[in-house]
Amino acid sequence: MNTKRWLALVAAIVLLFVSIGFRFTMNIASGLLEGFASLDEYYYSEEVVVEGDWDERIAVLNLNGVIMDQELSLFMEGYDHNKFLNMIDQASEDESVKAIILRVDSPGGEVGATAQIHEKLVELKENYSKPIYISMGSTAASGGYYVAAPADKIFAETSTLTGSIGVIMENINYSELAENYGVHFNTIKSGKHKDIMSPSREMTKEEREILQSIIDEMYDDFVQVIVDGRGMSEAKVREVGDGRIYTGRQAKEVGLVDELGDFDDALAAIQKDYNLEDAQVIQYGEDFVFLSGFVTQMKNVFQGNTSELELVMSLVRQSDKPRAMYIY
Repeated sequence: MNTKRWLALVAAIVLLFVSIGFRFTMNIASGLLEGFASLDEYYYSEEVVVEGDWDERIAVLNLNGVIMDQELSLFMEGYDHNKFLNMIDQASEDESVKAIILRVDSPGGEVGATAQIHEKLVELKENYSKPIYISMGSTAASGGYYVAAPADKIFAETSTLTGSIGVIMENINYSELAENYGVHFNTIKSGKHKDIMSPSREMTKEEREILQSIIDEMYDDFVQVIVDGRGMSEAKVREVGDGRIYTGRQAKEVGLVDELGDFDDALAAIQKDYNLEDAQVIQYGEDFVFLSGFVTQMKNVFQGNTSELELVMSLVRQSDKPRAMYIY
């Protein structure tokens, strides 16, 4: 075997070992990332807000931002639906947690995601008998109020914007704009309502009636949530729930809020009401929020499941769907 063939053979062997080593390293990295993702999904660090008795604790959960049932991209900040639901589970199952304070600063969000939070909180009360107090921030409107309704006591600041009880669904009709620029749409569909709420044409009367019936049904659900949670009559809820917003003081006057006060007031009240003056107060951290997004994206890169174009398109797809929203 001449020198060139020997060199080629050595190069091939080196490349083989490099390839094996790279794959081995990627598998280890992927496994570690899987572990981090699993830890993030089921456990959250605890920050001690007030020192006290560690076997009688009050857990503080923070609901901030628009409530959306979707994974956040690596470069997006805000509410993470799955994480928040897992935090409720963690507070529910922790026997040392005797009470919950939910701090709400949200204009609401998607109907389905909002209802999921509400159901989790109802289950927490019914299955674990743990009191829930709400501390409203600058905004706790529409879906932000929906999730607060089953609480044992609701605190709002005088400047809080709350209420906005109702459902909304919107889309954009750009058919005239398209016509001005000579843009035409070809739509092939299986049924006459398959393209309902299409932005390329006017909505028909029949389509509007169909969508209105859906919105009315969702609004009925919203009303019932407040009737059940607040003990108000249906007539009263419908009277105050016409979509308008209220300040914290106005909300107290119409019965949507129990007390005026901030987080410290809510904490003092729950401590006194349930003999938890010596309880440790903890707040679940978000140490892994950035890491979780990083994990998801890196796993996809390692496994060849995504591309930059796909990431961009996923964001576009999230923005082009008309949604029913409990939102202010």
